[in-house]
Amino acid sequence: MLPVLPMLRVALLGGESSGKTTLARQLSASLNSAGVRCEVVAEHLRLWSELAGRAPQADEQAAIAAEQTRQIEQSSAEVVIADTSAMVVAAYSEHYFADRSLWPQAVAAQRRIDLTLLMGLDIPWHHDGFFRDSPAVREAVDSLLRRELGQAGIAFQTVYGDQGVRLKAALAAIGGALGRPLVSDDPRLRAGQGRWQCEACSDPDCEHRLFRDLLARRSN
Repeated sequence: MLPVLPMLRVALLGGESSGKTTLARQLSASLNSAGVRCEVVAEHLRLWSELAGRAPQADEQAAIAAEQTRQIEQSSAEVVIADTSAMVVAAYSEHYFADRSLWPQAVAAQRRIDLTLLMGLDIPWHHDGFFRDSPAVREAVDSLLRRELGQAGIAFQTVYGDQGVRLKAALAAIGGALGRPLVSDDPRLRAGQGRWQCEACSDPDCEHRLFRDLLARRSN
């Protein structure tokens, strides 16, 4: 019987149509099939909007962000995959309403996340016929997230590529955080090395080098 793993909270960050939900579902399936009890916390902003039939107003954003954090921190699974965090709500609040008041609590909550994965913008943007706005909004939110993560000194790793490449990169990062290899050919996780973390995880050059390395390994 495998030992019980420590709980790990993983947040997937990114703007609209950046692949968060797809990756969250794939991670849950992969981890549960590997015997790691995993739970996905859905994007509350999305669920709220679907129920209300509209996008939230400025004065409704704070409660949505707080509920997202509450749901993440309430889960007791071994690995919790958050399909976004309060950081994304704060970014939308600044972008659409010029309201920066949600950032302090969002950043504080993000500090309690064990692993932050930022979705790369290398996949096509798709309109969902509902609330998605434009590729420009996706890029703006990405910039805001990078700004706040950088200013707060919160480490993050960016995942690029198609679904298979992203899943492999995310599993490697989670395996590094758990101290348990989840990708058999991951050279970054070695015996005794412990928690893996990119030395320059907010450096775009470093991100693209990681992306190229993953593609090269996938093709071999």
